[in-house]
Amino acid sequence: MDGMDIILFHSVYGLRPAVHAAAERLRAAGHQVHVPDLYEGQTAGTAEEGQALLDRIGREELLRRAVVAAAPHSDKGLVYAGFSWGGAVAQNLALGDEKARGLLLLHGTSDIAEDAAVDELPVQLHVADPDPFESGDWLNTWYLQMQRAGADVEIYRYPGAGHLYTDPELPDYDETAAEQTWKVAVGFLATL
Repeated sequence: MDGMDIILFHSVYGLRPAVHAAAERLRAAGHQVHVPDLYEGQTAGTAEEGQALLDRIGREELLRRAVVAAAPHSDKGLVYAGFSWGGAVAQNLALGDEKARGLLLLHGTSDIAEDAAVDELPVQLHVADPDPFESGDWLNTWYLQMQRAGADVEIYRYPGAGHLYTDPELPDYDETAAEQTWKVAVGFLATL
């Protein structure tokens, strides 16, 4: 069976080694992975610096860059994936792409347009529990809205993990939760 064509979006920190390592992990599982640099070479050392960088470039421009990065690959049917803020980008693109094959969210979600509609899009979310950016109430609402839009959603919660627990260079890192996340995510991708 051929692997998936995946586009993987970085977090607010930018394109860091952890994103490249994740892409290599997915390639080792037989997938083709595209890793766009939406910050065009800039990275941040803290979440606050990353937020300032995001604000300076602008959300609209970053979304435009994401669409441009995905466009050459979307005719094949992409799996959209992303870390934290990059997960929000991936979700927005996947819900707008009728050929999307799946959505893998690591640490982040986004608002859902009321008119969003997909045809049983497989979605998997991995999130810390609790997560300062993805509260339990938010996730319950998000889950119901995604189901209403037609997505087939699975949520995996990791008690005690920090927000970006898959990035070994950040204080949030939790090796056990990260390894479990990758095991489940690779299994999910194999079913698509």
